[in-house]
Amino acid sequence: MILQGKTALVTGATRGIGRAVALRLAAEGAQVAICGRNESLLQELQEEYGFVCFAADVADRDSVRTMVQSLVSQWGRIDIVVNNAGITRDGLLMRMSEEDWQQVLDVNLTGAFHVSQAVVRPMMKQRSGRIINISSVVGFAGSAGQTNYAAAKAGLVGFTKALARETASRGILVNAIAPGYIDTDMTAALTEQQTEQIRSQIPLGNTGKPEDVAGAVVFLASDDSRYITGQTIHVNGGLLI
Repeated sequence: MILQGKTALVTGATRGIGRAVALRLAAEGAQVAICGRNESLLQELQEEYGFVCFAADVADRDSVRTMVQSLVSQWGRIDIVVNNAGITRDGLLMRMSEEDWQQVLDVNLTGAFHVSQAVVRPMMKQRSGRIINISSVVGFAGSAGQTNYAAAKAGLVGFTKALARETASRGILVNAIAPGYIDTDMTAALTEQQTEQIRSQIPLGNTGKPEDVAGAVVFLASDDSRYITGQTIHVNGGLLI
């Protein structure tokens, strides 16, 4: 229970990596709030695990501010924030619509900006906090048909480094995690042939689980990472060495 007494907010937590992260943080003793856009899944998670739930769109600044203000009012503080919300709108650049480009940046990158901006002030007042941004191996290696997603995830890494410099003096640590190919709804769309091709490139020989990412989040959220900021932890089975 290394997070006993801590409070945490996880975005995009109704499934996949976000859900695994929320469950692991709760298992380690944290009070957990989650947000997402699927209200039925939010209700299920609230009923089953007792999470504080918000049907919030991170691309909507006002929605995010209302959510954070509600949490600060209820808890008095926010200790851990995991910016996990993300979408894909894949397609070759020459055919990509401006809407598909913008939607991915709005959720994956601007969403992290909205949430981080909303929580930084209360974290500065309490002179402590952890902001953990979920990037991707695609932000480092690129991927054909994902220029929008790669740009957003690479942008998160630069965002992480700059914000880490801004907040270090107030005891706020900002880091990123870059998952590789993790078994989620997002990767379930791949064909078996595509999945096998990916596995062949991974030194450990298999794709990851959401729980693998959750373990890295817990480390960065705990006191074990008290001297780490502005860094990216790669959770990819050796895919990017």
